[in-house]
Amino acid sequence: MKVLVLNSGSSSIKFQLFNMVDEEVLAKGIVERIGSSEASITYQPRGSHKIVETREILSHDAAISLVLATLMHPQHGVIKDKSEIAGIGHRLVHGGEEFTGSVLITEEVKAGVRRCIQFAPLHNPHNLKGVEACEQLLKGVPQVGVFDTAFHHTIPPVAYMYGLPYALYKKLGIRRYGFHGTSHMYVAHQAAQVLGKPIEKLKLITCHLGNGSSIAAVLHGKSVDTSMGFTPLEGLVMGTRCGDIDPALVSYIMEREKLDTRQIDNLMNKSSGMLGLTETTNDMREIEAEAARGSERHRLALEIFCYRVRKYIGAYIAVLGGVDAIVFTGGIGENSSDVRRTALANLHVLGIDIDEEKNAQNALDISKGKVKVLVIKTNEELAIARDTKRILESLAAEVEKPVAEEVLQKELAAFTPDDRAELVLLWSENPRAPLYELTAKLNKRIGKHISMHVVRHELQRLGLDRVSEQKLEALASRSK
Repeated sequence: MKVLVLNSGSSSIKFQLFNMVDEEVLAKGIVERIGSSEASITYQPRGSHKIVETREILSHDAAISLVLATLMHPQHGVIKDKSEIAGIGHRLVHGGEEFTGSVLITEEVKAGVRRCIQFAPLHNPHNLKGVEACEQLLKGVPQVGVFDTAFHHTIPPVAYMYGLPYALYKKLGIRRYGFHGTSHMYVAHQAAQVLGKPIEKLKLITCHLGNGSSIAAVLHGKSVDTSMGFTPLEGLVMGTRCGDIDPALVSYIMEREKLDTRQIDNLMNKSSGMLGLTETTNDMREIEAEAARGSERHRLALEIFCYRVRKYIGAYIAVLGGVDAIVFTGGIGENSSDVRRTALANLHVLGIDIDEEKNAQNALDISKGKVKVLVIKTNEELAIARDTKRILESLAAEVEKPVAEEVLQKELAAFTPDDRAELVLLWSENPRAPLYELTAKLNKRIGKHISMHVVRHELQRLGLDRVSEQKLEALASRSK
């Protein structure tokens, strides 16, 4: 099974194609500056060098079309035909309270993602563009949505509610949602493998540290608290985000600096954090280098960053009632021995101590105390591919699951001529629609629960499963 993983942003699309037999990456890359005549695609097939091409790419449809063409390129492609792609996994940023796990994408799911745009207006719309482009370019190929927020749906109300009027939660959905969930979930499970223990028996603290950073408390495999909140602005000091501040500062700065809401939002999200503190850079490598050269400002920024990490680790040890392992991941977490050392300073009283030599080597296990300290490379794309495979296999099992003849006949007896007419109409609107999607749409339209077995039986009886490719193309163009 080959799975294409897409991360669609406002002006870029990251992609990886996996062979899920051995979870090998066949090719990966990124399309950047979408909407521009100076757009580019960077592409790297397995075992080969990167290929970079600049050209005009004006839309997400054009970008994904280029990705597919590149994957099938006669010289450096890795598949011969797009029909080799069994499924598509999409990173979807915000699922609100509607989505508590990865889901097969249907019209209803897309409607739910649109409702969540209010929580992630800069991300969800562009995530959907990727989904809709694939619907046109890879007709009939199942798509799966994997939400950044889903792993944190197990956080209890005591941790996700804010001290605001409860009516605002009911009316506006104001609560802690958390982000980086796919990464936290992935490294938590990897940590359990490293420790050789069931994740259901572990207390873990996962630290995803990068330009955007967050920490999660993971109890027995479930997130019970996380540093990011209603938006990714809360929590740690980050590359350009301020993290936790006194909320009264917002109105105070707005009044004194004569800022409107957009300007204060921009200040806190894009001009604060390490960039704001140093006034030069948000790149941790440059900050560490300047601090080593004696810059007090950069040293202070580095210490503030690490202090906030240490503070959250301490708080989450209290939340969990102890900790078995602390995991560092993300660009900074995986590569900065200085950040790990400073963040864990003075925690030896809690059984947390690191081996300096192993830490300098970015080794997997850098601990020498009773609490394990692990450095684990995150792989959100693989996590998305795995969820996609799991859902597709579950779907296939459902379709192929034997059904007793008497059960099928009973369902068919309840399938009226009017229901059949609706099925034909829906099929004609999108003849390549996957069976699961056609079934879901039919059930919504007729207000019944008709199984996929009945829908497949009716399509076969009507001969609609044997329509020629030429006729399918004609019907598809007619329905546009």
